[in-house]
Amino acid sequence: MTAFWSAVRADADPAPAPVTLDEAAKQAGDAAGWVEENWSTWLNTGLRIALILVVALVLRMLVRRALTKLIERMNRSAQAVEGTTLGGLLVNAERRRQRSEAIGSVLRSIASFVILGTAFLMILGAFQIDLAPLLASAGVAGVAIGFGARNLVTDFLSGVFMIMEDQYGVGDSVDAGVASGEVIEVGLRVTKLRGDNGEIWYVRNGEIKRIGNLSQGWATAGVDVTVRSSEDLDRVKAVIGEVAEDLAKDEPWNEQLWGPVEVLGLTEVLLESMTFRVSAKTMPGKSLGVERELRWRIKRAFDAADIRIVGGLPQQATEAAADPAAGMAAPSAYASTTSPQSLAASPIQPPANLSK
Repeated sequence: MTAFWSAVRADADPAPAPVTLDEAAKQAGDAAGWVEENWSTWLNTGLRIALILVVALVLRMLVRRALTKLIERMNRSAQAVEGTTLGGLLVNAERRRQRSEAIGSVLRSIASFVILGTAFLMILGAFQIDLAPLLASAGVAGVAIGFGARNLVTDFLSGVFMIMEDQYGVGDSVDAGVASGEVIEVGLRVTKLRGDNGEIWYVRNGEIKRIGNLSQGWATAGVDVTVRSSEDLDRVKAVIGEVAEDLAKDEPWNEQLWGPVEVLGLTEVLLESMTFRVSAKTMPGKSLGVERELRWRIKRAFDAADIRIVGGLPQQATEAAADPAAGMAAPSAYASTTSPQSLAASPIQPPANLSK
């Protein structure tokens, strides 16, 4: 019995055959030959990959440095015009700096994506990987994503061009068509506006077809003054001129006025009144305050000069007194007991001599 189990174990776990010296030498020679045959290919591939990486990294560094130098030059040019009339008419230096930094960040990201993406594809090509199916799949996926997210792409591109062209910035009062208010945030996809009542509007950049910036350049303050037609034109113009001179000397109006207050002339002449148009060029967003101050001072000056301001809706003519009997109904025919209608409607009396 013991001999039987010993034979079974011997058949189940045969002892490995010893490797001879000649076989080991042959295997080592085959491995060395395979390495010697392929080492040049490996070295060539490794050098190509290293060269691609080095060129990509150096090119990325040079492009990013060039973009940074360009942004710094734009900032220096913005600081050069700061405090001048041209700088005030355009955009302040801080706004230009923020815009240039945003543009530089977008351009650096795009440059890094293009350079590193191209290097990755070249490395795959160095490994003898067929890029045609990969590029075809990427193209189909890109088309599908483009159709599915076309609104997102439109919003993104519109935001990029808005930032590059500096159409508006944070703190500007704008009219975007679909909403108006003060800009509180400018993004690549959505612009946030705060309305006059405190509400916040989220406007997609792709939906903005037109934009009116009320905070860039200059604004115009216009006031219409209506006086009696019998007033002396030269006297009225002189009084308004004195008000304009005083306004231009007082603070803070001397800083908000970017031009002299001018009497443009008569805009309307009627039988009982005539209207003067007064205009002034002001800082952006300060026109309403200048208009209110002009009205205040012109009213006080006219009161002191005994010049009467007229205007408003014309007084309606007094209606003729209504006939007091107009609202009374016509007398009824049944009001008189002797009228034929009353006699016909009265009951018939029985004869007095009617016997029972």
